[in-house]
Amino acid sequence: MSTSRQIPECDVTDLGLAPAGKKRIEWAEREMPVLRMIRERFEKERPLEGVKMVACCHVTTETANLARAFKAGGADAILIASNPLSTQDDVAAALVVEYGIPVYAKKGEDTDTYMQHVRLALDSSPNLIIDDGADVVATMVKEYGHLLDGFIGSTEETTTGIVRLRALERSGKLDWPAMAVNDAQTKHFFDNRYGTGQSTLDGVIRATNVLLAGRTLVVVGYGWCGKGVAMRGRGLGANVVVTEVNPIRALEATMDGFRVMTMTEAAKIGDVFVTVTGNRHVIDASHFASMRDGAIVCNSGHFDLELNLVSLAEMSEPVSTLRPFVEEYKLKSNGNRVIVLGEGRLINLAAAEGHPASVMDMSFANQALSAEFLVKNKGSLSNGVHVLPEEVDTEIANLKLAAMGVGIDTLTPEMIEYMTSWETGT
Repeated sequence: MSTSRQIPECDVTDLGLAPAGKKRIEWAEREMPVLRMIRERFEKERPLEGVKMVACCHVTTETANLARAFKAGGADAILIASNPLSTQDDVAAALVVEYGIPVYAKKGEDTDTYMQHVRLALDSSPNLIIDDGADVVATMVKEYGHLLDGFIGSTEETTTGIVRLRALERSGKLDWPAMAVNDAQTKHFFDNRYGTGQSTLDGVIRATNVLLAGRTLVVVGYGWCGKGVAMRGRGLGANVVVTEVNPIRALEATMDGFRVMTMTEAAKIGDVFVTVTGNRHVIDASHFASMRDGAIVCNSGHFDLELNLVSLAEMSEPVSTLRPFVEEYKLKSNGNRVIVLGEGRLINLAAAEGHPASVMDMSFANQALSAEFLVKNKGSLSNGVHVLPEEVDTEIANLKLAAMGVGIDTLTPEMIEYMTSWETGT
């Protein structure tokens, strides 16, 4: 592809896809007004000037606009994929060709290539890491401990990644400040619930073209992601069953009107299964063995290990690919067929486009502002997991409401006095 611009080093599928990717990035930007305003401010203030950054994210149109904001802020950023099947190849090409951002990501890359990209990114000696699942920081701790000298910090936007960060913290190995972006209210209340809820079922439908109305949809896990999937499944007419290990969440799902039962029970009656737990083998060999013929199984948690696909393969005849992202496992024991979508990886990104841009607008506003917060407070933050200040969370919500044309009330002085005083009563 001919271009007068200097092309940075990269590892993408096809640079010739860049024009199509640029159009899609610009289309997503229309739905991301908050991030656009942050990028415009970053261009003026350059708060990330001189920062060497690695961003490990799903390489989508929305992420592209986050990468543009980092570059506008002065960061020297490298982008790698956070999942082997989540990269949009035209977007990766456009970031390299049109925006001059080095990208190392290919849709369908194997695990070895994925880890090569992680190590290549760490070889650039970053002092700020934007992580999605904590693979980069975990690799840094194991293999690149020398980078901690002069390291500013990291951000993490997944539930799975924050679990890993807190485990590092408990073990005394989290030797830097890490921003728990996922814990921001303008992230998990919206991205996890509305984004995952819609995009997960979008992925299931695109992969299979099945009608969900009248089918039994088993949602494994009732965190914010599970709530979103269950809510959207009910809206499409599915009979939704929830499985949980947390008694409070199980009670909440029951009060929300869903049937709650054990996975052992649900495996026998489900037509479509979606895992959203962040844990391993929540659908295990015994569950696959008792499923109905033709049961459809997929994952919308961060890692594919939520499904015990190794055991499923051992229980089955050779796998048959029926259509893109649809594989059939025929059980040796009874001949029943189990359909696995997207190789057990994030179905909303493997078979669809991930979250809508309008909801990622808030999530990536949190990412951008968390990066700025870490740089501005370099040297003053303690090591450990931190949450972005509430006033920043509130400001993101206000900007989003303004962009949507929604007005809200404000407290009067009398209301403020009443809410802060103990003297007024009956």
